[in-house]
Amino acid sequence: MSTTTTEALSATTLLRFATAGSVDDGKSTLVGRLLHDSKSVLVDQLEAVERASASRGQDAPDLALLTDGLRAEREQGITIDVAYRYFATPRRRFILADTPGHVQYTRNMVTGASTAELTVVLVDARNGVVEQTRRHAAIAALLRVPHVVLAVNKMDLVGYEEGVFATIAQEFTAYATELGVPEVTAIPISALAGDNVVEPSANMDWYGGPTVLEHLETVPVSHDLAHCHARLPVQYVIRPQTAEHPDYRGYAGQIAAGTFRVGDRVTVLPSGRTTTVSGIDLLGTPVDVAWTTQSVTLLLEDDIDVSRGDLIVPTKDAPATTQDVEATVCHVADAPLTVGHRVLLKHGTRTVKAIVKDIPSRLTLDDLSLHPHPGRLAANDIGRVKIRTAEPLPVDAYADSRRTGSFILIDPNDGTTLTAGMVGESFAAPEPVKDEAGDDGWDF
Repeated sequence: MSTTTTEALSATTLLRFATAGSVDDGKSTLVGRLLHDSKSVLVDQLEAVERASASRGQDAPDLALLTDGLRAEREQGITIDVAYRYFATPRRRFILADTPGHVQYTRNMVTGASTAELTVVLVDARNGVVEQTRRHAAIAALLRVPHVVLAVNKMDLVGYEEGVFATIAQEFTAYATELGVPEVTAIPISALAGDNVVEPSANMDWYGGPTVLEHLETVPVSHDLAHCHARLPVQYVIRPQTAEHPDYRGYAGQIAAGTFRVGDRVTVLPSGRTTTVSGIDLLGTPVDVAWTTQSVTLLLEDDIDVSRGDLIVPTKDAPATTQDVEATVCHVADAPLTVGHRVLLKHGTRTVKAIVKDIPSRLTLDDLSLHPHPGRLAANDIGRVKIRTAEPLPVDAYADSRRTGSFILIDPNDGTTLTAGMVGESFAAPEPVKDEAGDDGWDF
């Protein structure tokens, strides 16, 4: 099989997707129904769900228990943690992230959707679009998830009325389009009854579109990272010191974007030193080419100083290094993020000291307006920040690469993750603001 054929298969047979929605909209039931009706559930798993459902006095198996694995989730009847499930059909393989709906766990939705190519946003047909629906649409837009499915659930509870579905679909699509979501596909479903999840519904003959599974199997997946400029964050320097390879020095890591080939002229950042790729080892075997998500070891022609945290890039496509990072962030910690906050910024495999110099705006989800100069971001807030780092960082725009255009902020005292950031992303261009951080002694 040729390299081109292998890359094509890799790019078309796997779909990463996430589910999102408000509490009790039926996300876990949808996922359970999807797994059950596509015959992706093992017999012992189904038996365990049947026993758990019977112990709770339920006549039929509660398919939500297939994903709600934590004891607290089962007791409260809500999803808390991100539950990952792996399944496959003859047409495609899937990695599914079932994310929480409660506003308290929005941070987990960011985690689940950060690597997704598609997000399924559920809406209860009785309630329509609510604040948490808008929040999830905003996060999907920020994370640049290319495909969004609006699953209008519990259609059985509104008499399978087409007008109810049409009103919700129109409102959500208009909102998502204003956010910049490139594609919305609306599907009316009943996860509990199985309507339009795997099999077409006999109760909604007015709907002529795909079922949820049919759409998941056929939606085009570009895997745009494979076409981005090549990026390899160095995770480890390998020096085996063996008699067989006395001079071996390799730079190991997972390719974050693009493709590397033997003979490529590359630059190591932030030092700016240039050299040539003399070899690529993949699982201990030399190869001529390697691409996105593969974990490899690069061998370089020249003996230059390279260490963990450095970024190897093609010389012709090297990003600029900067100490001033502007980004849109989703704050995930309980403690607020404030102007002057001293943090650690983790970008790829590199972690540096940094300080929040300004918070120009916070997004109001109700009308997408920007609240200027809030001074702080609370848990689940989305806003713009300006950050000054102690050392130069080679960052891409998030629009160009979701991997090397993203970062997290960490509390230097206890290691808590504070904020997830997307470099250069913005819903609207805020007006220039005066630096309000003051002189705090961190003179970067």
